[in-house]
Amino acid sequence: MNAFHAYDIRGIYGTDFTCSDVYKIGFFLPKLLGVKKVLVGRDVRDSSPEIHKALLRGICESGADVYDIGLSTTPQVYYATAKHGFGASVQITASHNPAAYNGLKISRAQAMPVGYDSGLNLLEVWIGAGNPAAERPISPSANRGQVIPFSVRDEYLAFLRGYLGDYTNLKIGMDLSNGMAALFMRDLMGDTPLYIFDELDGSFPNHEPNPLVPENVKALKDLVVKEACDIGVIFDGDADRVMFVDEGGQFISPDLIIAVLGHYFFEEKGLSGAVLQDIRSSKAVGEYLSSFGAEVHTWRVGRAYAAPKLLEIDGIYGGELAGHYYFKEFFYSDSGIMAALIVLNVVSKMKDRGISVSQLIGRIARYQNSGEINYKIEKKREAMDAVRDYFTSREEPTASYDFDGYRLEFADWWFNIRPSNTEPYLRFIAEAGNAELLREKLQIVDNLIKSMEDV
Repeated sequence: MNAFHAYDIRGIYGTDFTCSDVYKIGFFLPKLLGVKKVLVGRDVRDSSPEIHKALLRGICESGADVYDIGLSTTPQVYYATAKHGFGASVQITASHNPAAYNGLKISRAQAMPVGYDSGLNLLEVWIGAGNPAAERPISPSANRGQVIPFSVRDEYLAFLRGYLGDYTNLKIGMDLSNGMAALFMRDLMGDTPLYIFDELDGSFPNHEPNPLVPENVKALKDLVVKEACDIGVIFDGDADRVMFVDEGGQFISPDLIIAVLGHYFFEEKGLSGAVLQDIRSSKAVGEYLSSFGAEVHTWRVGRAYAAPKLLEIDGIYGGELAGHYYFKEFFYSDSGIMAALIVLNVVSKMKDRGISVSQLIGRIARYQNSGEINYKIEKKREAMDAVRDYFTSREEPTASYDFDGYRLEFADWWFNIRPSNTEPYLRFIAEAGNAELLREKLQIVDNLIKSMEDV
């Protein structure tokens, strides 16, 4: 079984994990988190009903009750977990992965994530993943739990409506990716946006539900340009992520949206406090937010780390390069729909001031950025160390971070190199004051990493 990762349990269903694995996870989960009731939701993937059935059977046979909210976005499960005091919840989803994938996102009390370091590692051992001889014995409880239907749809919609603005001055293109955002967007925004791929379909017939892949955003870009939209919005499969394109159809790097959100929280609402960014974020984000007096913290990539860190620093909000945005007002959890509504609020007000989306982003983005580059290489650690050692032997870093790979900052450029927590890649990103310097550094790194492949 190869489905246990840093943030969740996820893989190709039937290959990386099976129905039997799901049953055992359900059986041991109540013991892991010390609960007698578990909230469960699911996405629309073709395999989700079968996984749902096995998970519920495992939970009930452990003696715990299931509170089943049925089809849901992942953030809806986070909301119900924290708002209604559940000590455990599971969303059945593979988020942005292709249709053959599925998985389980597990949360504990207050919707705090259960990652590999905080419980998934024990589940992996208990179910005998990779070592069936180590599997704990399963003895179904004589007091079988019940499945209790539990609807929070109307309540959750009411919560989201609290972030709706007046968008009548905007022309919005919106790609729902045939994913779970389609559960709510028409109810929230009516026919205001120009929608594409707005029917729930877990086979994802139009494109994979991953907005970070350029080809998956092409239809939205074309829509925005053809219809002269002010902005384009695209969600991933389970609606915990959102990304944007400007009025010219140009994709906006998701880390820059962390800076955009500052206009809502600091300028409009008048708040003050901390913001969390991930280790890959542009230096421009912190520089822009400093004008609002924000205290910007840098931390590891992924919900398993970001949500607890935002809670720890009592931050107002945070964001990631992958398009996750976390909010104190949302139990320190991430919500693609909430983020989209807030960004549209900012964009609407900017348009009233004669500022387009591209002009706003142009005020934030001050550096040449490589975007994230993926290398498929076995010797990840050796390659990371080689890149670090090469540059530190030639320049003195102005700042250094080593809690998620390495981020080294120099006078006129910086880089982050880190192993992916969910895919077999070594990821590299860099930023420099000009394009020539960036090209020079990228070529050096490319040569270094490729030389490691031959060692």
